[in-house]
Amino acid sequence: MRVLLTTWGSRGDVEPLVGLAVALRGLGAEALVCAPPDEEFATLFARAGVPLVPIGPTVRSVTAGAKPPTAQDAVRLASELVAAGFDTLTTAAEGCDVLLANGMMAAAGARGAADKVGIPYVYGCYHVRGLPPRKIAPEASGHTAQDTADKAHWEQGQKAIAMFADALNDHRAGVGLPPADDVLDYVHTDFPWLAADATLCPAPPDRTDIDVVQTGAWVLPDHRPLPRELEAFLGAGEPPVYVGFGSMATASPGETARVAVEASRAQGRRVVLARGWAGLAPIDDADDCFVAGEVDQQALFPRVAAIVHHGGAGTTTTASRSGTPQVVVPRIVDQPSWAARVAELGIGVAHEGPTATVDSLTAALTTALAPDTRTRAAAVAAAMRTDGATVAARLLLDAAGTHRPPTTA
Repeated sequence: MRVLLTTWGSRGDVEPLVGLAVALRGLGAEALVCAPPDEEFATLFARAGVPLVPIGPTVRSVTAGAKPPTAQDAVRLASELVAAGFDTLTTAAEGCDVLLANGMMAAAGARGAADKVGIPYVYGCYHVRGLPPRKIAPEASGHTAQDTADKAHWEQGQKAIAMFADALNDHRAGVGLPPADDVLDYVHTDFPWLAADATLCPAPPDRTDIDVVQTGAWVLPDHRPLPRELEAFLGAGEPPVYVGFGSMATASPGETARVAVEASRAQGRRVVLARGWAGLAPIDDADDCFVAGEVDQQALFPRVAAIVHHGGAGTTTTASRSGTPQVVVPRIVDQPSWAARVAELGIGVAHEGPTATVDSLTAALTTALAPDTRTRAAAVAAAMRTDGATVAARLLLDAAGTHRPPTTA
């Protein structure tokens, strides 16, 4: 069996597909992944021994600039990725038995490629916000946080239709396929997959209009040892606070680092700063701060006192599995939802707003470092399943064998 997986997004979008590819390989299947050509992604694929087929521009070139992308930039990127789907993905899909796409940016063109080649297609997402929006606009009552979230999700769907519909149908016509009347239904299918842990991100119980296949999170096992210098730092005192924002860039890395270090010091804690795309660096020459590059978070997170992060799906899952309390400082897309869930479970704190101050981060760390928070974090970690990638891999092989999308997990 040969399986094609694709996404276009940050490390948190890409790494789960590598985890799924490794699980497929463990079941005797061949898997290749179409993903952005960022250098760090290529390194990740090489380490896992998974073939990478580059698609679209690098993510860093789009998201890590001095200014955030505009609405016009998003429309242009959407059209480019649809075109790439019909070109790169159609070529890559030749000889494959099933195609899985993650996220709207990749999936719009991927469905067309699967249709053209004539193989089953599966849509997967990492959070309920990636599921198809409700058909009818929710009431804009604002009475509850869920009302607000539902309204925002519906509006996001309308924007997706506006961005993708014309480009998608133009390319479908160009390869002799009929137009997609309902773009969101076409991309998401009747059985969208939710690759998230049911404890951390349960499928919405009231969504009777869709049949969600929840597999559990797709985690790539990481067996790398921590760097010798980091091991020495960890062993030189009490567990530090970890602060890292992954693929999130910032216009003021110096201020972000200052807030992180001073808030940790206010708690009497040392700090591990993850450099990341924000480019965090030491604020002075004190020996209570260590700046780490790309390291094994699965090994590091259980050894720190608290994890301050941006709330991406992958980082939130890894942090939650570690049993270490969190402070989530969310910025975009699904990050506020992850932050809210962390707070709801009592395993950490949802910071209010995307910009932390020394006072606000100190207050959040006070709650995160409380013994009760660590006890709840350990209990949630014990309840999370660890076989999500294997579950999904088996379902994909079933889909390839029956030539229809799988409907149960």
